Amino acid sequence: MRAAGVRQIGGAVELLELAEPRALQADEILLDVRACGVGNWDEFVRTGGWDTGIRPPMALGVEAAGVVAAVGTSAGGFKPGDRVTTHSVPLREQGSWAEWFIVPAEHCSVLPSGVPFDAGAALPVPALTGQVRQLTNGGVDAAANAARSGAGDAVQAVRDGGRLATITADPPAAERGITVREVQVVPGGARLGELARLAAQGVLTISSTRSYPLEQAGTALAQARHGAHGAAVVLSVR
Repeated sequence: MRAAGVRQIGGAVELLELAEPRALQADEILLDVRACGVGNWDEFVRTGGWDTGIRPPMALGVEAAGVVAAVGTSAGGFKPGDRVTTHSVPLREQGSWAEWFIVPAEHCSVLPSGVPFDAGAALPVPALTGQVRQLTNGGVDAAANAARSGAGDAVQAVRDGGRLATITADPPAAERGITVREVQVVPGGARLGELARLAAQGVLTISSTRSYPLEQAGTALAQARHGAHGAAVVLSVR
């Protein structure tokens, strides 16, 4: 299958040809990936700072949106044809920057029809990060921006003396008195489902997306690392 990732830890991101998906375990689904999210956390994986459970050659990526292609015998009620969004760690087989993504059903949620695949792919990590810590100002958007491209991009959304939740360690200026709490984002299909429903209702807003083809994954990762002016960065797979 076509994928984007690295041949060795620290290597350049490139287009890869990886083995087709294996047979599913009982609790797994096979996702026909339509779009996948790109964030600075993927750089941590590329450089060895975050062990997601697999080894090179490997596809990067831990979040995606797409259509269920096949299900295991106890896949939590999902069926082929369902639109889903997911954040999954540790990885079972390969990362999400690929045509196919094997994930535990419990890490998935239905993606409402009103939420496009690119938005569904950009939703999981930032939204789940925002849910971990309630901010005194800035809400989910502050956490979402921090998760995508570092705390520096989210600082303007937080008042002086406020709090910021982030999976990065990029501190704001000390004189602003912002308390930064590093959080670990735990996958959870039920929680993600609640957030997807809020997105469909317009209660939770997803920033505009900047989309790249799978062949330009290296460029997309560089864009996510250096900031995309508030836009989420995604890869369009199909």
